[in-house]
Amino acid sequence: MHPETIAHEIDKLSISQKLLLTQDMWDSIAREGHKVPMPQWQKEQLEKRYELYKEGDMELHDWQQVHEELRAQGK
Repeated sequence: MHPETIAHEIDKLSISQKLLLTQDMWDSIAREGHKVPMPQWQKEQLEKRYELYKEGDMELHDWQQVHEELRAQGK
């Protein structure tokens, strides 16, 4: 099926149907997440950060605090 056809069919759905479809799509992506290729530079960066974390040389931040700070910056 062509993307244009899919988009046209999605436009016909109700909001609740679109939300359910979106959830189904995210669930499908999550099941296949291991198939998403990761560039070598990204693997190296993650390994570097993990080593810093294990050594205790990384400053950790609470997600909610970071979220609040970002929202405050956007005002």
